[in-house]
Order: sequence, then C-alpha cells, then structure tokens
Amino acid sequence: MSRPGPHPRLFSAARAGRARDLKLLGRRRGDAAQPILFSLLVVALFALALGGEPRLLQSVASAVLWLSILLAGLLSLDTLFRSDAEDGSLEQWLLSPVPLAWLVAVRVFSHWLTTAFPLVLVSPLLAELMHLPREQLPVLLAALALGTPLLSLLGAVVAALTVGMRRAGILLALLVLPLYVPVLVFGAGAVAAAAQGFDPGGALLMLAAGLLVSAVLAPLTAAAAIRIANS
Repeated sequence: MSRPGPHPRLFSAARAGRARDLKLLGRRRGDAAQPILFSLLVVALFALALGGEPRLLQSVASAVLWLSILLAGLLSLDTLFRSDAEDGSLEQWLLSPVPLAWLVAVRVFSHWLTTAFPLVLVSPLLAELMHLPREQLPVLLAALALGTPLLSLLGAVVAALTVGMRRAGILLALLVLPLYVPVLVFGAGAVAAAAQGFDPGGALLMLAAGLLVSAVLAPLTAAAAIRIANS
C-alpha cells in the first residue's frame, strides 16, 4: 500500500493542529473572551476620557480602534508557542515529517482565528462607541482583515525567539511593538484618509504587500527560531 503524498500529509496535519487548538480553546473559554473584553474596555475608557463628544471621538476613532485591537493581541501572544514548549509538543514538531514552517503557519492561523478574527467581527460595535461614520466602516474592516493576520505573523516570529525564556511578557512586548508600528500607521491611516476624502487604497495595498511577504517569510523565520531555542 502506497504512502500518502506530501500534500495530503500537510492538509491532515493542518486539520489535526487546528482541531487541537480549537479543543484547547473550548476548555479555556474565559481566555478566548479576554481580547474582546480588553478592546471594549479600552474603547470605553477613551470615550469616557474624551467626554463623549462625537466630533472629538470621530477624529481619533481609527487610531483608538486600531490601538485597542493591537494591545488586545499582545495579551495572548506570549502563549502562542509557550504551552507547546511546556508540554513537549515543540519537540514533536521538530521530529515530525511535516515541515516545521507549515506547522508554525497552521498555529499562527489558529491563533488569528481565535483571537484577532473575533475582534474584527466586533469592530462595528467598537466603531459605534467611537462614533465612527458608517461610510468609513468598510475601510476599517478591510484594513483589519489585512492588518490583523500581519500582526499575528510578526508576533509569531518574536514569540518563537522568546519561547525558551521564562516571564518574557515584557520583553516580548518591547520586541514586537516596533514591528507593529508600521501596521498601526497604515491601518489607522487608511481610515483617516477615507475620512478626509482621500483614496485609502495606498495604505491598504501596503498592508496587503506586508501580509504577502510575511505569510512567506514569517513561518520560516519562526521555525528557525524554534529550532535554535530547542537546540
């Protein structure tokens, strides 16, 4: 009987990894809700601090929404690979016949699906709290759809570099924030450009280009970092 080819093996590994991540998430439902609650809290505090003035809130809405989602993503970034390192799963990844970069890509996708994607879904509610004009909402959603996977990919590289360190939360944040700044600038800038009547396509194209490059390079870089951490 012939052995399965490489492509069925990759897809079966992806399905198994995604099913495992979703099963673990089901056991920690409180952790899954933390990014949404954190973003809601940040937006509500900004709205209260600015006095609830609609015009003032509109002027900073895109920046506040992006900042809240970016900071919420940092909450779960440290656990991206740490639980696998603690239970020995990373060592099994290294011994697996499936390429390590593929397993990393699957984990990053599961992380985005369970942490960032829910934030994208609730972003219209957050936009209403900040009195963001509804005609700007499609631009915000497009920017988040391109930017949040990019944040997860960039964060995965830094998380892999610090996976062997204990209590690396602050160090992780210090290392990843400079990488997040361009995403924040282009993401918030796209909405700001639309608010001023300019074409937001340039900023969205920059996010798309960054996403394409990171989708190829980030899993490879993170895989190399994991090998170094486990050597």
